[in-house]
Amino acid sequence: MRGAVRHVEWVGDEDPERLEAAVVTFAPDRLDALGTSRTTDYVTSWALETGPGWVTSRLSVAVDGRGFTRWLVLTRDAHGRWAAESYTHGDDRYHDEPMAAPGIADPESLEGALDCDLALCPVTNTMPILRLGALEGLEETELTMAWVDLPSLAVVASRQAYSAAEPFDAGAGRSVVRFRSVGSGFMADLGVDEDGLVIDYPRLARRIRTR
Repeated sequence: MRGAVRHVEWVGDEDPERLEAAVVTFAPDRLDALGTSRTTDYVTSWALETGPGWVTSRLSVAVDGRGFTRWLVLTRDAHGRWAAESYTHGDDRYHDEPMAAPGIADPESLEGALDCDLALCPVTNTMPILRLGALEGLEETELTMAWVDLPSLAVVASRQAYSAAEPFDAGAGRSVVRFRSVGSGFMADLGVDEDGLVIDYPRLARRIRTR
């Protein structure tokens, strides 16, 4: 059953030329979303579907850059198996560096992963935030994500941790969820709204418009 629809836009925090936009449709235990990302080097369009518990079922991504086009469809079935189809055309280099092949490098590394995580995309933080109940309070919980690199569309396992830094404050209309990349040690306090959508993500994005 489809429910509330949100239109949200962000600008890059450290790269203000990057613009992100998404339309997110919420149901009681799932969401679907359509989005775009525009940078000075490439344009990305994507579509996301989740099943019950906000568990990823399908993510499709298309990237068009100067001299190259890439396309990926990433799926997770009811048995937890991840699979990918991909397509490339044109240059296989980005800023004079070779790009990794699109698709899943090591399927076994994604065992137990419930979520996709599209690089630079604030929406893909929403699923673990809602499923873990991070708006109400959460001890640090580690997860494995199917992380999708941009612009290569290579898919690799990413260990991430979420915890509640500040429970939801109705007056302020926000809570603070702490994100930590287990491998790199990067940490950020994400301001999120009552739907689990990012308001501000230090170094990544800040919201400029919503309805």
